[in-house]
Amino acid sequence: MLDFALPARCAGCGAIVEEPHTFCADCWTSIEFIPGGCECCGLPLAATDAELCAACLAKPPRIHRTRAAVIYDEITRGLAIRLKYGRKVGLAKTMAYYMAPFIRDLPADSRLVPVPLHRRRLWQRGFNQAGLLATELSRRLDLQVEHALVRTKKTPPLKGMSRQQRRRTVAGAFKARDGANLKGRTVVLVDDVLTTGSTAQSCARALLRAGAGRVEFVSWARVIRPAHLEP
Repeated sequence: MLDFALPARCAGCGAIVEEPHTFCADCWTSIEFIPGGCECCGLPLAATDAELCAACLAKPPRIHRTRAAVIYDEITRGLAIRLKYGRKVGLAKTMAYYMAPFIRDLPADSRLVPVPLHRRRLWQRGFNQAGLLATELSRRLDLQVEHALVRTKKTPPLKGMSRQQRRRTVAGAFKARDGANLKGRTVVLVDDVLTTGSTAQSCARALLRAGAGRVEFVSWARVIRPAHLEP
């Protein structure tokens, strides 16, 4: 009776579907999933058998492994916006469903760490979307969530900024909480969208300074521009 009264709906367009946290055929074929890429940064590698892209070979990033479930486009962007601003918190379950397979082969004592909001933005919004995603991933993967980071300064919106501007803006914006239990642990940073990676790198710097042994990153969507593709 509940399924009849409240049928499962497509997370993209709202059409009725058979299973919850899935997409209708039209939305499914429109979404670009990211099955793999550079073993380190996760960017797609076109027409090559290489495991690492040239950038990661030249200068390995602080984050050992970066993964995202889908490419940021109209449909996947819509999920992130409705979760973040439309308060459709149930979408965190859908997004985590597709993110979970990218978190694997981790020690049992690894931690899921959501990218934090500044306390003022958290008060305004009432929740941290990265925290909701981390909680759903924890339920699926039996990994502990640790809110190990705090945002020490309120940064302006990063939309429209260049990579260099973003890097400067978020520099020093995060620190590890006092008493964070990270010594030697593998930490998986969790966020909804990855754009240039400046925020993630700043978080990773704080985690490594606090003693984390390895930092990985996973998000729902990733902005990929043609210039980023490795030929």
